[in-house]
Amino acid sequence: MNIDMEYVKERIRDSIAVKQRVLADQALMEKVLRLGQVCVEVYKRGNKVILAGNGGSAADAQHIAAEFVSRFEFDRPGLPALAVTTDTSMLTAIGNDYGYERVFARQVEANAKPGDLFIGITTSGNSKNILVALESAKEMDLITAAFAGSGGKVQELAEHVINVPSTHTPRIQECHIMIGHIICGIVEDAIFGEAAA
Repeated sequence: MNIDMEYVKERIRDSIAVKQRVLADQALMEKVLRLGQVCVEVYKRGNKVILAGNGGSAADAQHIAAEFVSRFEFDRPGLPALAVTTDTSMLTAIGNDYGYERVFARQVEANAKPGDLFIGITTSGNSKNILVALESAKEMDLITAAFAGSGGKVQELAEHVINVPSTHTPRIQECHIMIGHIICGIVEDAIFGEAAA
């Protein structure tokens, strides 16, 4: 295969096209805004955000948690967020003892309290360990959300679903982190905006 500059440009055009579909979807934009507002409400009442995903989505979960805990656009107090994708001892112990399907649910059960927000990230919408974690979160009276692609069983389990209109994993992931950044900005500005002025 002859890889040239057109290869690079085509991937960029593909990414832009998916983002343009996101931008044109008013209902989706309203879901992003609403989930940002939910995060603000969660933090204002003293709760936390817990995130999970597999592979690239695990990296996105960690990335978004870090933006909440450290900083996003400006210096301010940290916000409690936890990515349950980071501890290899935890993941391997739970996977060994209970099966990989429970690696996130078990951590949610141990670390969450009612009123927390669990965000599961799955490009297919069908990652079994995300679905099981969403079920546990619902049983514990957590608010549930998911970042997904255009389908999957996650649609039936999460209260707030952000569906990227694509079935191509790299393009979905690129939009997921963009949407995660938008939500971080909503939270930071709503809670600490005056401090940044």
